[in-house]
Amino acid sequence: MCRLCDHRNQAQAAGARRDFLQLAAAGSSFPLSASGPAEAPTNLPKGVGDPGRRTLIRGGAVLSMDAKIGDFPSGDVLLEGSRIVQIAAHIDAPDAAVIDARGKIVMPGFIDTHHHQFETALRACLVNGILINDGQPHSERNYYETILQTLSMQYRTEDVYINELFGGLAQLDAGVTTVMDVSQIHHSPEHSDSVIQALRDTGRRAVFGYFEGWGDDARYPEDARRIRAEHFSSDDQLTSMIMGGEIYLPGYENAWRVGRELDLPIALHVVGTFGMAPTFDALAEAGEFGADNIFIHMTGMSDMAWQKAADAGAHVSLSVPIEMTMRHGMPPIQKCLNLGLQPSLSTDVECTLSADPFTQMRSTLTLQRAFINEAALAGETDLPSLLTARDCLRFATLEGARGLKLDHKTGSLTPGKEADIVLLDATALNVAPLNNVPGAVVALMDRSNVDTVLVAGQIRKWQGQLVGVDVDHLRSGLEASRDHLFGAAGIDIDLFRD
Repeated sequence: MCRLCDHRNQAQAAGARRDFLQLAAAGSSFPLSASGPAEAPTNLPKGVGDPGRRTLIRGGAVLSMDAKIGDFPSGDVLLEGSRIVQIAAHIDAPDAAVIDARGKIVMPGFIDTHHHQFETALRACLVNGILINDGQPHSERNYYETILQTLSMQYRTEDVYINELFGGLAQLDAGVTTVMDVSQIHHSPEHSDSVIQALRDTGRRAVFGYFEGWGDDARYPEDARRIRAEHFSSDDQLTSMIMGGEIYLPGYENAWRVGRELDLPIALHVVGTFGMAPTFDALAEAGEFGADNIFIHMTGMSDMAWQKAADAGAHVSLSVPIEMTMRHGMPPIQKCLNLGLQPSLSTDVECTLSADPFTQMRSTLTLQRAFINEAALAGETDLPSLLTARDCLRFATLEGARGLKLDHKTGSLTPGKEADIVLLDATALNVAPLNNVPGAVVALMDRSNVDTVLVAGQIRKWQGQLVGVDVDHLRSGLEASRDHLFGAAGIDIDLFRD
């Protein structure tokens, strides 16, 4: 799957500038030899995902997330190669490889529309921090200064690769089959190429978010043209591209112009506590919003700007737990719904909170219901509907696909779409007995329930284990990267700091 896990690929790729092992040999402390690639499970069905090969996922509780297809208490999903070809209560396919899904929930893979994967080695280092230094309590430990302006400056290309790869595999293990990676680490074209290589090597569907970098070798946003031509000239691949267009950066207009010249969606963080509201208002009034925009967070924006975003068909990505804990502002769930906007969910930063989809769905469900329930208890009437578990599942699957312009490929179990599928264990101690499928997924499950994961028909996780991944070797590489980053930044690692 990845170049660090397959020794044969090491030899084949020794001359490529994007090869992590070559980068490591040039100066990284990461060991150049692994203990050996992980062995494939002996009971793995043969040929699954190969062109023309049929695979039958049999006997699971099928949650399609497609209103036209519906759901099946016990159903079958037939694949051919990378695509779904049929979903029914029973399918007769004697020539197909069989995946026994009895006791499992079969559903589309989760989609994360905003994750800073390059920060994987910084996990939990800023749990008690906030977004920026706003002069209020705890401002001295803030994300902008600690992460973006200090630690991110220390990344070498090999750090980029191992952080992106490890973070992507961890999400794949949690059932996230598609991500938009917001990689604010483009200090040179080589940094950008390392991000893209890691996204590919992870083996899942990924949208490369080309955001800013710093330093004399940074080529953002102009290098987008090379990247687009060299890496994303075809739409027939697992990776695609989005342009970052942060409005807090000087000259953001050029990034928007380049993105639209290249026919790329334009994504940006929109946070009131970062002082973005006046610029955002000006863009709204100038008619600059479009269906190609992905607005992340959308906290603290004016009613006028919200209406313009809705009128333009822009998409909103919410990071509910992060927004609450890092002082972005209250997550605008109800604002989205009131305007007819269906948001997607995103994990944001692991330096503060977990990047699993179950945390996102539960937080969204409980927060919106808390708002409405509190209003009801106060005697208010004519209240909005309470969110349901199915609503949150839709945000975490189909709406994410729509926001990333990938709903023709993924986001639901629909014949003709690619087979991005997860099997969730409903017999586990934290779930059994299964009484309600959407409720079990959103209210009860966690990453331990993710049994099997397929991306474009290929099995990436099988019966609880990632396939073809030497986790111990990769972990040692991530730890070496962590040691370099903190050491170069002059920050001590204190395992018990509050």
